[in-house]
Amino acid sequence: QVQLVESGGGLVQAGTSLRLSCTVSGRTFTIASMGWFRQAPGKEREFVSAIRWGSGRTNYADFVKGRFTISRDNAKNTVYLQMNSLKPEDTAVYYCAADPSTVLSKLSREWDYWGQGTQVTVSS
Repeated sequence: QVQLVESGGGLVQAGTSLRLSCTVSGRTFTIASMGWFRQAPGKEREFVSAIRWGSGRTNYADFVKGRFTISRDNAKNTVYLQMNSLKPEDTAVYYCAADPSTVLSKLSREWDYWGQGTQVTVSS
């Protein structure tokens, strides 16, 4: 099994930054990709960004390009999401995901493992 634990959420003002972290434990050798999704109240879970453990190749949703950056620290089994220039519409629960595939899918149903989520609230 694989366990994911997110941290770093909080309440911030628009225009500021936050960095989310997700640490993976358990059968980490089975994981090829890590990703971030988010879900706002009343909305479906949506893709934010993903990264391959090995190559570091990344994928981003259009609405975060230029503002968010995903990175990983293989030695710490941790993936990060640096979020800059935050907007009120970025308010959501952010979920970390992991998968044995290298596809970097934007579809949440194609990711096998999930964290419990961390709340990000951006005030205007």
